[in-house]
Amino acid sequence: MQQLTICRCEEVTLAELEETAKKFNCTARELKLRTRAGMGFCGGRTCRPAVDKVISDLTNEHPTDNVPLKVAPPVRPISLQDLGGEGNND
Repeated sequence: MQQLTICRCEEVTLAELEETAKKFNCTARELKLRTRAGMGFCGGRTCRPAVDKVISDLTNEHPTDNVPLKVAPPVRPISLQDLGGEGNND
């Protein structure tokens, strides 16, 4: 039987979310932290709606209630000059 992948970056499946929620009786925030769903390279941009829906169904709370589960862009080092600072353009 094929598993339904909810978060491709962290390879989190629906079954893993369900098992973790049942085993630990997690809040929405705990479930995300335990499974890393939505915390991969894309920062939740790809899977966030699916993760929120599944977590909402499993925990009966909205993931954005209490402590928000924010979407964070991928972090890459960048110089201040590249961000618009003025410098030598040799």
